[in-house]
Amino acid sequence: MRKIIFVVFFSSISSYVFAQQTKQDSLVPILIQEIIVIGKKTTISEKQSKPLTSIDDYLQKSAKVDMIKRGAYAWEPIINSMPTERTLITIDGMRIFGACTDKMDPVTSYVEVSNLSEATISSGQEGACFGNTIGGSIDLKRNQNNFGNQKWNFNLNSGIETNNQQKIIGTAVNYADSLEYVDADFMLRNAENYKAGNNREILFSQFKKMNFSVTSGFKLTKNKWIEGSLIYDKATDVGYPALPMDVSLAQAVITSLKYDYAPLSSPIKDWETKVYFNTITHKMDDTKRPSVSIHMDMPGWSQTFGYYSKVKMNWKNHNLLVNLNSFYNKSVAEMTMYPANPNENSMFMYTWPDVRTLYNGLFIEDNYAVNCHSNVKISASIGMHSNKVISEFGLESLRIFYPNLEAQKNRFLKSFAANYNYNKNGFGYGLGIGYGERAPSVSEGYGFYLFNSFDGFDNIGNPYAKNEKSMEGNGFIGLNKKHWNTKITASCFRIDNYIVGIPVANLVPMTIGANGVKIYKSIDYAAIFNVSLTSEIRFSKQFKCNSQLIYSRGKDFNNVNLPLISPLSYSTAIAYSKEKFSTEILLQGSATQTNFEAIYGEDKTPDYVIINANFGYRFNINKSKFITKFGIENILDAYYSTYSDWNNFPRQGRNFFVNIIYSL
Repeated sequence: MRKIIFVVFFSSISSYVFAQQTKQDSLVPILIQEIIVIGKKTTISEKQSKPLTSIDDYLQKSAKVDMIKRGAYAWEPIINSMPTERTLITIDGMRIFGACTDKMDPVTSYVEVSNLSEATISSGQEGACFGNTIGGSIDLKRNQNNFGNQKWNFNLNSGIETNNQQKIIGTAVNYADSLEYVDADFMLRNAENYKAGNNREILFSQFKKMNFSVTSGFKLTKNKWIEGSLIYDKATDVGYPALPMDVSLAQAVITSLKYDYAPLSSPIKDWETKVYFNTITHKMDDTKRPSVSIHMDMPGWSQTFGYYSKVKMNWKNHNLLVNLNSFYNKSVAEMTMYPANPNENSMFMYTWPDVRTLYNGLFIEDNYAVNCHSNVKISASIGMHSNKVISEFGLESLRIFYPNLEAQKNRFLKSFAANYNYNKNGFGYGLGIGYGERAPSVSEGYGFYLFNSFDGFDNIGNPYAKNEKSMEGNGFIGLNKKHWNTKITASCFRIDNYIVGIPVANLVPMTIGANGVKIYKSIDYAAIFNVSLTSEIRFSKQFKCNSQLIYSRGKDFNNVNLPLISPLSYSTAIAYSKEKFSTEILLQGSATQTNFEAIYGEDKTPDYVIINANFGYRFNINKSKFITKFGIENILDAYYSTYSDWNNFPRQGRNFFVNIIYSL
């Protein structure tokens, strides 16, 4: 195993997607955000090894992103070794909040690969454009046609997978002319239980999912247009093998209306204003789990109204961005317990007591081109964050622990970031610092007996928890030559008032079999360090080899390991493409997880290595284009789990897939 790791390390032959290169005779600022390009509908299948996989699978190809997996569906993103409490996920700039207390409905689950063009990953405080964050942000940008010559496009997508008998079918229609455009997409997935290595069936891992997305724009004048958008996503019969409950319904309706103005002659290059509304419904129950002693229902709802008004300006060597943004969210979650004895009354409580969150923020960024080789980017934000508990019953429940609790709590949040970047003759480096704050999440502040199946504790929120305050430093150094490139990226976070659940001995758990009760508290501080080495060798125009090596470390002020910190992981891929044919072999794995902490429910995770392979061929018939992708995942049928697999549930074993794309 160690030999494999060292081979990967010293070969150093990978890179996924990184900063765009700037022309040396231009004063255009150097971009430093990582962008994963999914691709327009006409090229998506040609660029991706598995065109119809989930968004989650694409995102974790980034060195900054990993996934917490509780089943085969809806994985929770981790950015810079931090889960969703400390990160920010948006869809086209829209704030969306899940309705599940167990985080079974991350924002990423509402978008399909077929309607996504790119994912912009911003590290730390560079991700504060649409709100406060600690670890960073991901903005999922959906496909959008531009105004132009009259043109129609049609797509049909179909795929099958053998391991979980997944069937995929979808279609897309796109139209554009000089005055309007329409981009519509539909995708349907149906999967049975998957099998881990050695043909072991993982019960309660099935799911059914439907996604519909449409975006339409209309020109009002030469430089003014409006755009309307709708996402409807519905998942049913979703099993979560790592949890004691499943999901009967996960439904999202996401709408927006945008006005865009591009002055013909002005320092203002674009002024974009969007209003949006989304509603999320999430229903959990354990009716399909026959072994439970007391059946429970746990429905949740989330509604968000929001807007942003974003202005981009150019003045001399300054590239300015100003974003005024706001949202109002309603989060409600319930739990009803049904005793085995029908003569006993059921027990009801609010796990989220109808918490209303109002946020108003201002973000300003200046990207200054020092010369044609370097730039300085400075950003800052301020925000007013307010929580209010509406349910009197829920408020009185929390007052059991906090007798003087007021219904409303106001917080002031701020952030700052500064980055310097240099790029000349293929050599580049960058240095940055940042400071940011975040308020406790709804669960951390107002959660009531939320059972965490990972550590086995009931968790109670703390409205008095302090704002987390993060100081960060980051940097990179890289070389980009004709036939190869390599890059080292590192970041370090010191998070004061780090919020974590602390066991309380004198409290009795509500959940049968729970290890005890934890209350969220702000400890002195925690530190997280991340480093990645990525490179690429281009042997020829058709043949290349790339790899990635990632290491993270996290500890609190008492030298205790933090949860969900990845051990050393690596991947190496060899790809060949020529004319209509393409193929790729991928090796990826991880070292043994030894830096774990039992208090968080973690244990030692063995090392593993998996091998994947895929083949693609495209051909044309008249004006139609067919693209086929065939692949084998986990060729050796390894039985394994990773550090982020909830309760060590194993990953999928050997899987054959076929994806077919028809474009007209």
